Amino acid sequence: MTATEGGGRVASAGAPGAGGPLLLGVRHHGPGSARAVRAALDAAEPRVLLIEGPPEADGLVALAAEADMRPPVALLAHVVDEPGRSAFWPLAEFSPEWVAIQWAVRRGVPVRFMDLPATHALARGEEEGEGACTDGGGEPAEEAADLDSVRIDPLGALADAAGYDDPERWWEDVVEHRAASGDAFAPFEALGEAMGALRETYGSGGHERDLVREAHMRIQLRAAQREFGGEGVAVVCGAWHVPALREKVSVAADRAVLKGLPKVKVDMTWVPWTHRRLSRHSGYGAGIDSPGWYGHLFSAPDRPVERWLTKVAGLLREEDRLVSSAHVIEAVRLADTLAVMRGRPLPGLTETMDAVRAVMCEGSDVPLALVHDRLVVGDVLGEVPDSAPAVPLQRDLTRLQRRLRLKPEALERELELDLRKETDAARSRLLHRLRLLGIGWGEPAESRGSTGTFRETWRLRWEPELSVRVAEAGVWGTTVLGAATAKAEADAVGAAALADVTSLAERCLLAELPEALPVVMRVLADRAALDADVGHLAQALPALVRSLRYGDVRGTSTGALGEVALGLAERVFVGLPPACAGLDADAAAAMRGHVDGVHVAVGLLGELASSGGGGGPGGPGAPADEGEPVVVGTAGAVGDVDSVRSPSAGGVRGRWQRVLRGLVGGERVAGVVRGRCARLLMDEGVLAEGEAARFMGLALSPGTEPGEAAAWIEGFVGGGAGGGMLLVHDERLLGLVDTWLTGVSEDAFVDVLPLLRRTFAAYEPGVRRTLGELVRRGPGQQSSAALMTEGAPGFAAELDPERADAVLPVLGLLLGLGGEQERGGAGRGGAADGGAGRSRNRLVGVA
Repeated sequence: MTATEGGGRVASAGAPGAGGPLLLGVRHHGPGSARAVRAALDAAEPRVLLIEGPPEADGLVALAAEADMRPPVALLAHVVDEPGRSAFWPLAEFSPEWVAIQWAVRRGVPVRFMDLPATHALARGEEEGEGACTDGGGEPAEEAADLDSVRIDPLGALADAAGYDDPERWWEDVVEHRAASGDAFAPFEALGEAMGALRETYGSGGHERDLVREAHMRIQLRAAQREFGGEGVAVVCGAWHVPALREKVSVAADRAVLKGLPKVKVDMTWVPWTHRRLSRHSGYGAGIDSPGWYGHLFSAPDRPVERWLTKVAGLLREEDRLVSSAHVIEAVRLADTLAVMRGRPLPGLTETMDAVRAVMCEGSDVPLALVHDRLVVGDVLGEVPDSAPAVPLQRDLTRLQRRLRLKPEALERELELDLRKETDAARSRLLHRLRLLGIGWGEPAESRGSTGTFRETWRLRWEPELSVRVAEAGVWGTTVLGAATAKAEADAVGAAALADVTSLAERCLLAELPEALPVVMRVLADRAALDADVGHLAQALPALVRSLRYGDVRGTSTGALGEVALGLAERVFVGLPPACAGLDADAAAAMRGHVDGVHVAVGLLGELASSGGGGGPGGPGAPADEGEPVVVGTAGAVGDVDSVRSPSAGGVRGRWQRVLRGLVGGERVAGVVRGRCARLLMDEGVLAEGEAARFMGLALSPGTEPGEAAAWIEGFVGGGAGGGMLLVHDERLLGLVDTWLTGVSEDAFVDVLPLLRRTFAAYEPGVRRTLGELVRRGPGQQSSAALMTEGAPGFAAELDPERADAVLPVLGLLLGLGGEQERGGAGRGGAADGGAGRSRNRLVGVA
């Protein structure tokens, strides 16, 4: 089977009883050819059957008779030392080759494959330009597609000669809808004459590789004739090759063509295939447009149109569409009418789909696309028996799939996992290990029901190419655990960036690879010690800290990981201030992202420390030395430690807040970074009363460049960080922005307008509308509390602190801050006296 036959190959035959072999030329994956082949074999009863395919598969034919073998399946050949170089020979239930194999194994007739051996085909593919997986002819599907413009499509040429603009429709009319005749060999003889005429006109038709393959086919055919006699041999091959097999060519000439072909060592086995991979759009050059439809035509005993439309109605009902038996009846009538109007013997796929669109889909293409995807193409996945040859890694994977009840399926589905359950945790480990090996059976997805770390959502879909990925991964080990461990260790040593190593450490924890983690951690510590780029360190820290969460959920030890995370955080704290100085706009935007990532990571480190996750001295929760100096990276810092509302705040969070303080006051720090740091400090509740307004006033003072001031605004209130609501509820800040903007010169306004539009465009429409109303009436003319309570009886102009404080204990429990409330607010951002609670309450009221 090759892509060189354009996906649709009709055939010819040599008449039996004429002293020569029975040549049954077929269209690969054609149900009409499959039925005709079965009838011809029943009539001829040959003694040996030759089939187009790699001779290395002769020993695998017997597996086709086992009950566990269910098509679609494919013969897979791959180079032993390089499994990624591989080729497939797909077979469906309606493939003539599969029908012929089934006929032969049930009658004990020997089956031999006669195509060019895979040992030569894969070696030739390497010499002529290495591709990935190839089709059955050993030719890269991508290369076949590129050469379509210079190669003859036999089916297309015959359809064009018959006056059809659609080769598929011509094939259906002359073959699929043809009633069975008394002569089982007549269709092969008629189509054989057509193929002979095409070969006389076009020669090889641009299929130069076929000349080598056909030389080997003739040699195999002569050997079978000598062994079984001329009339005892039947050949099932692509119709394009039949004239070449009839051609009188000397043995010496054929051997000369095959002389000196390169060789490689190959292994071969059966693998599951899917209808979707049989289709042309999958890249398989010898595919068909509608494998699901062809499978239905082959399996339907009678009334194929009525049975097909009943399937369509069942699918649409499953999707909660109102489709009744009356719709089916009307669709059948419409399909028959369209066939008569178009001069076709029976309704084809075009007529049935037109009827489905008009009657069942009410003219909509949306449900019609579902019918095409689920039925016309289909998601049928074949099965192969356990006795089929397989690499040890594949056998271990199959064992795990059965133990964990994870059956490979062609249809994509979502899998929800609760990591607190042993089976679900084992499934998660398997999927993560496979992803680490490059076997993308499952991809993580966002969980709908919960965002907790004990839940995972996966999208699973098994593709035939994953069998090749499994064979490739077999070089790392014979079990999934062993292979994933070896692969992780190799990836750690060969990682190019520090962030790659931290990401790998996270994946090792997710996959639970205890033997690989020490190697990864050693490489991580070495890279972190040598990497002086603060951007790299800041980029690596979030993934590393996220990994610490998995100790509680998955029961893995993260002590060493915590030590590395702390060291990495300290280096970021020291190196970040000077790294933020003198940045251009793009670098400043990237640094703002790094600051956000580090801030989230530091917050998680603090939470882990408070819950005992850091563990031990020097962990994330360890207090700082009382005399520890403030980290200030640039000259001109505004404020000092005394302006932080919790002077005794220590540990990693306190040190990070002091770094942010230094960045806020740095004169050479980019405006977007300074604004973002001020916003983070404000959200943490560590700025004194009115200090945020003071920082904004300094940033928007007349001495500041308009572009730099606009960047500060973007950092402070831009993005999806709730900056719009901050301006709505704090009219002092809005008034500062309004005053600054109205004082900008006309030329400077043109320069800062794009930046401001980008900032305010990220707000919700309701927030933008409210800001517009506040600006229209003038900020500061009326308090926000009065706006909210005006005309509402029973509401005072200001908040009642005592009544508002009553909700703090419950709110603290909901936010996990109950311990801090009991200590009088001495935790994050709080003071030791009762006034801290009121300060926090006022902050809640305005933000």
